[in-house]
Amino acid sequence: MAELNHTIVHSRDKRAGAAYLAEILGLPEPTSFGPFRVVRVANGVDLDFMDADPATIVPQHYAFLVSDDEFDAAFARITARGRQYWADPGGSRPGEINTHDGGRGVYFDDPSGHRLELITVPYGG
Repeated sequence: MAELNHTIVHSRDKRAGAAYLAEILGLPEPTSFGPFRVVRVANGVDLDFMDADPATIVPQHYAFLVSDDEFDAAFARITARGRQYWADPGGSRPGEINTHDGGRGVYFDDPSGHRLELITVPYGG
């Protein structure tokens, strides 16, 4: 079975974008690899942040499955930074979290406008 190994995340500032994600998720400091700042998540997938012209960045969606404790810690970091967050991907439920499938979920944006999501239970789970 194929596995996702890495993806490139176009960013206004690769250092800021990678550091932001690592800090929110409580991950180790990003590393450098060629033109990238790399954030590795627990299942071994790398998010390779690369500088791009802001006019060419198309916002993407990245969802992260986290434990309840990790959700609490990450959500505390989001709110401590004064970041907007939503219960839905369209942003129509600001300041709320969702409880889909008996878990918790929240959406928020990274510095380049990518919509990030934290969930404690996989959808359909």
